[in-house]
Amino acid sequence: MIFTDTTDTDILIVRPGVERLTAVNAKAFKDEVITLITEGASQLVIDFKDVSFLDSSGLGALTGLLKKIGHRGDLVVCGLNDDVQQMFKICRMDRVFKSYSDSAAAVQAMNEAS
Repeated sequence: MIFTDTTDTDILIVRPGVERLTAVNAKAFKDEVITLITEGASQLVIDFKDVSFLDSSGLGALTGLLKKIGHRGDLVVCGLNDDVQQMFKICRMDRVFKSYSDSAAAVQAMNEAS
């Protein structure tokens, strides 16, 4: 389901691979990304450029991923369209997750932070 790219600085860019991240597919998305974290990925950019809708289950999956990474790494989001961004704001997740306009901006910020 997910698509991944790795930068030359070992930041993993993850695209959910679905247009709608909802209760139907959020667990599968979370499980796939947890496998990557378990295998050693610790710097993740979740790129929502192709996601047009996100519900509370999708946000719950993201929160679970953030908890799984813990203090060993970082997880940021990017490419939020207006509807997805609004969901982050309504649920106050915009205070939990750092958000960037696109994956290039997210990767640059993560590189500068390290």
